[in-house]
Amino acid sequence: MQAGNAIYEMIADLPPVLPVFPLSGALLLPRTQLPLNIFEPRYIDMIDAALSGNRLIGMVQPNLDISSEDADVPALSSIGCVGRLTSFQESGDGRYQITLQGVMRFAVGRELDTITEFRQIECDYAAFAHDLQSGLGEEEVDRLGLLKALRDYLDANNLEADWESVSEAETEILVNALCMMCPYGPQEKQALLEARDLKIRAETLIAITEMDLARTHGSDGGGTTLQ
Repeated sequence: MQAGNAIYEMIADLPPVLPVFPLSGALLLPRTQLPLNIFEPRYIDMIDAALSGNRLIGMVQPNLDISSEDADVPALSSIGCVGRLTSFQESGDGRYQITLQGVMRFAVGRELDTITEFRQIECDYAAFAHDLQSGLGEEEVDRLGLLKALRDYLDANNLEADWESVSEAETEILVNALCMMCPYGPQEKQALLEARDLKIRAETLIAITEMDLARTHGSDGGGTTLQ
């Protein structure tokens, strides 16, 4: 796959160690884009280091199931996603506005002892080599079921969508974009990230949406059937 000016065709194209940005509620998936506002000094240093190197950063959520005595060094979730820094802008007041493009997921390995203020970890990509193949598994996704869940959610919350753009979107882009935009919590976001493939990710999103509708709007969910 291509991210910015770089092409990643195999696991060997990715580094075994990455700087890591722990951020609760942030979801990055392959071939999606995540805008971020960077202001903490240690992460400003991380962006500077990435810009002078391979431009790759590991996005990982803190592990909500493991408490840490040091709030600045939270335990990490077991799975994250590599993002390539494809654009950045300096604010003039010490901040960066950046965009990361998702490349592939990784299992979080050993954390390194380093002199940098930002954390660095070893990454294991072996289970996620298929992330580099664009559109893999699209034909197995229940697209109609996904669209019905989206319509039910929008109807229940009096929201609208650009259905022409939705109908024209490739299935992989649609699934991953909806996962990133969904207003669910860190645990749900992590479940979507860890879904084995595109089919399971879509099924997970549908299930989460249906449970949310049942919980907040009653069993009928206020939904309608997609025509």
